[in-house]
Amino acid sequence: MTRQLRLGAFMRPATIHTGAWRYPGAYPDANFNFAHLKRFAQTLERGRFDAFFMADHLAVLNMPVDALKHSHTVTSFEPLTLLPALAAVTEKLGLIATASTTFDAPYHVARRFASLDHISGGRAGWNLVTTSNPDAALNFGLEEHVEHDERYRRAREFFDVVTGLWDSWADDAFIRDTETGTFFDPQKLHVLNYKSANFSVRGPLNIARPVQGWPVIVQAGSSEAGRQIAAETAEVVFTAQSSLADGKRFYADVKGRMEALGRPRDHMKVLPAAFIVVGDTLEQARETRARLDTFVHYESGTASLSIALGHDISGFDPDGPLPAIPETNASRTARQRVVEWAQRDGLTIRQLAQRIGGYSGLEMVGTPAMIADQMEQWLTEEGSDGFNVMFSHLPAGLDDFVDKVIPELQARGIFRREYEGATLRENLGLPRPENRYFAPGSERA
Repeated sequence: MTRQLRLGAFMRPATIHTGAWRYPGAYPDANFNFAHLKRFAQTLERGRFDAFFMADHLAVLNMPVDALKHSHTVTSFEPLTLLPALAAVTEKLGLIATASTTFDAPYHVARRFASLDHISGGRAGWNLVTTSNPDAALNFGLEEHVEHDERYRRAREFFDVVTGLWDSWADDAFIRDTETGTFFDPQKLHVLNYKSANFSVRGPLNIARPVQGWPVIVQAGSSEAGRQIAAETAEVVFTAQSSLADGKRFYADVKGRMEALGRPRDHMKVLPAAFIVVGDTLEQARETRARLDTFVHYESGTASLSIALGHDISGFDPDGPLPAIPETNASRTARQRVVEWAQRDGLTIRQLAQRIGGYSGLEMVGTPAMIADQMEQWLTEEGSDGFNVMFSHLPAGLDDFVDKVIPELQARGIFRREYEGATLRENLGLPRPENRYFAPGSERA
């Protein structure tokens, strides 16, 4: 059978492009307007997307205010409040939310995602993140951010505690026998009693085992520590790879790591972010992208460009070419990509700032057939199992993808025409995890 493409939708911010909220016909308040978000979710379900993914941010002041004031990302719903509401107006669409292992407690995370899984009928996913923004620490009683490797050590242990809590009850623990008056079987309850230097969690969870056993585990880190925790725990990996060659290397690495740990390769779906601009012609798509970039405010764009180059460019002529930039300790890959763009396309500093400020990762700009060609190539050459789609602007970019690109993918036989099942796991082709404490058909493992 032809490998099937998996598609998530990156929906917080509602579009990643920092100028998209200003685009004609766009909804400037899309991040914080439930009516709009409901429409987006129902359109995604009509397009048979696997999941609506809501990232989260725990701080507002993550850049200078003069740059931040042009951003549409400063206000948004709390994910585990929004997604149950979207569950009520959808039937098959997966609902994935970010929850931080650095600034939350395992019992809270386990309880919220178990609730979402029951409310949605088995469509929840947890994006396990360590939170990289140091400003978030200031909102949780810390003067300095937790060190990178320590965050990942805590995250790995956090995963064990949360999944242990999800396994508190056997699937058939709640017998609800009205004749005897017995609501649950005590032999099918496990008390976790987890204690370590980081956590002390007695348990059990006060919610029945989730419909999916566990909500789908999602991970988004690409560092060495991030790749390893993904290999050990993740069932979906969101990543940022800007070329097919990079994607193939990442794919082979994380899949190889999970195989070395005894996990089957198909029990993880790798979904790189892809910024999509659809046009009836290539020229039209490029014009849309160029017009989008004009809505990126210069102060916002220059802040992003300076970070990418590792050099303050605020004193340069905005309408002049990019001068020679000395190497620094900043990312050489990001710096080289910017320099190549400037040289290849003859871009001014203003145009570079607009491009970087808009979006600078993997992008697919073209006709529906051209976009489908690229997605199919990534799939068949094992650069990915699908994509976490970022729409150029909303609602038009989403509508164009569902109405024009999805039919092209379906015609090629690489994307579903109907959902395979009722749960997110079934639609992603992922197994339901067994309860570690209660083997099937027995009272206790």
